[in-house]
Formats: sequence, structure tokens, C-alpha cells
Amino acid sequence: MQDAAEQRVRSFHRVVTQRIGALHDEYLARGRSLGASRVLWEIGEGGTDLRALRVRLDLDSGYLSRLVRSLEQEGLVALEPGSPDRRIRTARLTAAGRVERAVLDERSDELARSLLAPLGEGQRGRLVDAMDVVERLLTAALVEVGIEDPGSDAARFCLSSYFAELDERFDTGFDPGLSAGEEPAAPAGLLLVARLRDEPIGCGVLQPHGAEAPEIKRLWVAPAARGLGVGRRLLGELERLARERGASVVRLDTNRRLREASSLYRSAGYAEIERFNDNPYAHHWFEKRLDGALP
Repeated sequence: MQDAAEQRVRSFHRVVTQRIGALHDEYLARGRSLGASRVLWEIGEGGTDLRALRVRLDLDSGYLSRLVRSLEQEGLVALEPGSPDRRIRTARLTAAGRVERAVLDERSDELARSLLAPLGEGQRGRLVDAMDVVERLLTAALVEVGIEDPGSDAARFCLSSYFAELDERFDTGFDPGLSAGEEPAAPAGLLLVARLRDEPIGCGVLQPHGAEAPEIKRLWVAPAARGLGVGRRLLGELERLARERGASVVRLDTNRRLREASSLYRSAGYAEIERFNDNPYAHHWFEKRLDGALP
């Protein structure tokens, strides 16, 4: 038997798919399915390569190929070899495709107005606010977190972005060479990378210290992905990995300029303790017992 939450999600799906016209063979009365119309819109004015399009829409490559082929047959899309990798094809809108995309924008605006028109002003506000919440939470559910090779492009991107942000925000700038500890090297340390639609958006490091408590370091989330709970998720995953490796306590430090980090740690159950390292950039030191006991 389904639980109440599952039933409410399915009910929501039924209302939304009916209200936006997803049940019809043609979307917005344009002679093609919702999927094909979405692909046309996502290709955009500047075009996009098919691999990126598949990841962005989370579509099977065969299904995406069929949708693109149908748009190509309509004369709305042209395919060409990608640059610099000619093996990856790029889809671009034709002149007719740009006109059709403009029509889709106009029809989509009309649909949005039709959703809001029957409602009172207060109801419209609540609906739009609720949509913002739903979009944010559904986006958060798309984030994937996994262990990454510290030398991978994704890991290097996250760490370099993290260092650049610290250099901008710290009173004295930031030199990674002066920061306590080294980046993890398998099998001792672990680096996690969070991805959204296959793009790296966050990272975190679990650094062991022999018989002492392991340390959580380099916890960073891209500015565009903040508010999705990615930092808290990375923190929880690092704690889980530490617990699996026999740790009963984890520690971390932070700079006074990173107030949001201190707030996250306190809300996640970390207690401030005395200095435990010689990191020249740290002003606050925290500890959390993974068995739930107070430090």
C-alpha cells in the first residue's frame, strides 16, 4: 500500500500533466509532442551539442535522436559536426526553427496566463511561490554525490573555484599552500564531488589523521547551486563515510568570514571547541560526535 506522501506526489503529477497539456498528442497545438517542443526550445538560439542536451534533459540517447530527427525532418533543426570534437554533433535552429521557438515562447506565456487568470491575487502569489519551492526541491533531488579522483577535471574545478572564492572573501586573501593539511590521496583520504546535470557544483574532503579524529575540509558549493541543501548533503555524506571507517568523532575549522559555514555546522550538531590545528586561516574549530553524544 502506498504511503500518504507517495499518493500526494502522484496526485500532484496528475493535476499538473493535465493542466499543462502533457496528455495531448500535440503540445500547445503545434503539431508535435511536449518532448519534441522541449528539445526545440532547449537547443536555443546558439545551438547545443547533443551530448549536453541529453544530459540536461536526462533523455535516453536513442529517444533524443528520434526527437531531433523529427525536428530535422520539419526543417526546424540542422545537425553539424561539433567543435573541437567533430564526433559530437551540434544541433542548431534553422531560420524556421527560430520562428517556431518564438511561437512556442508566445504560446507558453499564454498557457502561464491561463493558469493564473482564474485565481485571485492572493492565490496567484501562493501558486507562484509554491512553484518556486517545488522547482528548487526537484532540482535538489537531481544532485548526485560520489567519491571522485582528486586529479579529475571535476575535482580540480571545484577545488580551484573554492580557493578562488576564499582568496576573494578572506581579509588577507588565501594561499592553498599555507592551509593546513594536504588534499586526499587514495586510499587514505576521500574527496566527494556533487554534480547537477553532470556539471560539478560542490565538493568536500574527508582527511584522516592517524589515530586522531578525521577532519572535514574543502566543503564548497557553487554560488548558483546554493539554497539546494548541497552543502548539508555533502557534510552528511562525509560524516557517513567517516563513521563507516570507524571514526566516532569528526572535526573541522572555518574562517570568521564564512558565517554561513559556521551556521551550517552548528545546525548540523557541531560544537565549537579549542584550536586543534595550526591552520593560519581558521578562527573557529568544531567537533561532532558521530555516536550522538555531546563532545
